[in-house]
Amino acid sequence: MTHIAEIPVDFPAAIREVKTQLRKQIGDVAGAFSYAEELMRAEVAEVVAERERGAEVWPVIQFDDIEAGSVPADLIDAVRRRGCAIVRNTFPRDRAEGWDRELASYLERNEFERNYRYVDDGVFGGLAAGKPSIFPIYWSRPQLEARSDANMAVVRTFLNGFWKSESLGKVWFDPARDTAYPDRVRRRAPGANSAGLSPHTDSGSVERWLLPAYQNVFRHVFSGDIGAYDPWDGAYRTDVHEFESTVMCSAFRTFQGWTALADMAPSEGVLHVIPIPSAMAYVLLRALQDDVAADDLCGAENGQALPISERWHPALMPALTPIPAVAPGDTVWWHGDLIHSVGPVTDQKGWGNVMYIPASPYCPKNADYAVKCGQAFLSGASPSDFAGEDYEVDWIGRATLDDLNTNAREQLGLP
Repeated sequence: MTHIAEIPVDFPAAIREVKTQLRKQIGDVAGAFSYAEELMRAEVAEVVAERERGAEVWPVIQFDDIEAGSVPADLIDAVRRRGCAIVRNTFPRDRAEGWDRELASYLERNEFERNYRYVDDGVFGGLAAGKPSIFPIYWSRPQLEARSDANMAVVRTFLNGFWKSESLGKVWFDPARDTAYPDRVRRRAPGANSAGLSPHTDSGSVERWLLPAYQNVFRHVFSGDIGAYDPWDGAYRTDVHEFESTVMCSAFRTFQGWTALADMAPSEGVLHVIPIPSAMAYVLLRALQDDVAADDLCGAENGQALPISERWHPALMPALTPIPAVAPGDTVWWHGDLIHSVGPVTDQKGWGNVMYIPASPYCPKNADYAVKCGQAFLSGASPSDFAGEDYEVDWIGRATLDDLNTNAREQLGLP
């Protein structure tokens, strides 16, 4: 059964208490942060230098190389260093374009635009954002097909392999076995204007300091041993159960990701990341410094994404880098802790359509949530991590059990 962390009765008091505890545990808090900041400035300078000389900051990998087990060693190293990747031709272009057309037809014949009621769930409260173009649709045939496709399984297994799935004498997850984390679609039309979304991280805001499981995840940071922190260590990640809110994620995602359904240029309101997986150590320690109020975590609030800002995290901001141009069938991936944003766009030149599909390997936490998603699929309801809008309950053309391959059934815990 999916667990939810018990919400503190008094968040300010809980924050004050945990900050006192963590500061005592670390000892030289200012010294630990100074070291983390020094490391970040060096990493950021390297990213900026790469970008200025025209080098590809985002590692770009060919799907055929992943399938053949022949990804060049320098690209393997780049993914580990940068925490993100583009996988070219995960799906053939014509297949992705066909999915895009089918999604458009699915939405049109069910009169989505006429029935849609935008729900401001507060997830990105405090972040700069325009009206979203993310649609709460989960059970179209294209989404089910892409999630369970053999090519997608190959890519996710490859990406899971960057993580230590076995650590401290325990197997935390199975990198070769997948579970479903059904997510939504984005459809942004030509000519659209969007304010984008300012830098943030998902899967935990105040939890990253307050929860014992997250304190275990970041045990080296919170003991002041910054050099020992490994952002790819899966230890305790699958033990994290967040506070109930609209931002809660019930799964452990090694990588967040999306599948491109259209051509997109770096200037067309696309994903940006700070490609430094270890930056979370800097973020965590920043909130413990003397210039931050005792009951504040640099603006982190329960029920909202964790904001990363020029005010509190100036050393990181110059590294914010957009994805390179992508084509239909490419997939885009970023480490679950990576700081990311969405760039603004005015008068977008083409469609900006994607299906959100992350990597969520098998573990008891993920398997439990996947079973709940399987039951939501059967009824057409929204998955429980998202607002219960349930548009698809009576939609024509929704995927059925007969549309699922063996992998799709296993991902959703269905017989």
